[in-house]
Amino acid sequence: MSDARQLLGIKGASETKNIWKLRLQLMKPITWIPLIWGVICGAAASGNFHWQASNILASLGCILMSGPLLTGYTQTINDYFDRDIDAINEPNRPIPSGAISLLQVKIQIWFLLLSGIIVAYCLDLWAGHQTPSLLLLALGGSFVSYIYSAPPLKLKQNGWLGNYALGASYIALPWWAGQALFGQLTWVTAFLTLAYSLAGLGIAVINDFKSVEGDKALGLDSLPVVFGIKNASLISAGMINIFQLMMVGVLILIGQHFASVILVLLIIPQITFQDIWLLRDPVAFDVKYQASAQPFLILGMLVTALAIGHSSLIATL
Repeated sequence: MSDARQLLGIKGASETKNIWKLRLQLMKPITWIPLIWGVICGAAASGNFHWQASNILASLGCILMSGPLLTGYTQTINDYFDRDIDAINEPNRPIPSGAISLLQVKIQIWFLLLSGIIVAYCLDLWAGHQTPSLLLLALGGSFVSYIYSAPPLKLKQNGWLGNYALGASYIALPWWAGQALFGQLTWVTAFLTLAYSLAGLGIAVINDFKSVEGDKALGLDSLPVVFGIKNASLISAGMINIFQLMMVGVLILIGQHFASVILVLLIIPQITFQDIWLLRDPVAFDVKYQASAQPFLILGMLVTALAIGHSSLIATL
């Protein structure tokens, strides 16, 4: 089990000297899942995805760009700039433990970044875009990833701004990439996904619970540090629930009533797991909560995307 944790890049992992396992751990494959799903949701929202070989290969390329490459870049650069915090919170992580050199980490960062940008440009060529929208999204997302982790801006120092940047990166950006690849990304869809990303802000707070001691020591104003663990767990649950319920209202307004009912049914188990895990002890049960509740969240995203893709009202806006 600890070996699996090591490969997925989550806490409680075993230590290893294998350089490729260390590189994979830095990329945190467990974090690729929301990005992969976001691309799928964007493709569904476009209303133009067809089950044919070219579309499937293009979607796999977009998933490669969003997940392993650019999310891998994001996680690696975050570990690079968080090595002092990790030395306090998780000293067995690859960088603070000395298992991998800083030079090797820098090479990995550049390889993942450049590979992601190249794949984005190739996807634009495949889609025939006059404006390289995938390339611009890749560059913009990579820039946000950099300023999230790196000084002097280091957005993660601000609990609200940093967590929203993280939430938008995990929900809005891959959705935009999938929709732009197969259809037209509109301002209305962009606004809706940015609003949905406020639920992602609540999810991002959960990642801060494991780092409270290090954040306090280095002066980072994460929400658990500013408000305390109990209050931060309430804020997290509230953000996740409120903005999903807001999307229920949007689906009703655009005439997608069946989808709105399904979304409500998917929110109920999330609230249940919040009571069982998140609100009881978010430090001890953060992984259990995310494993149990987030599948319902991402299914809700797909329901919303399909509803948007089939809405005649959205299509005219």
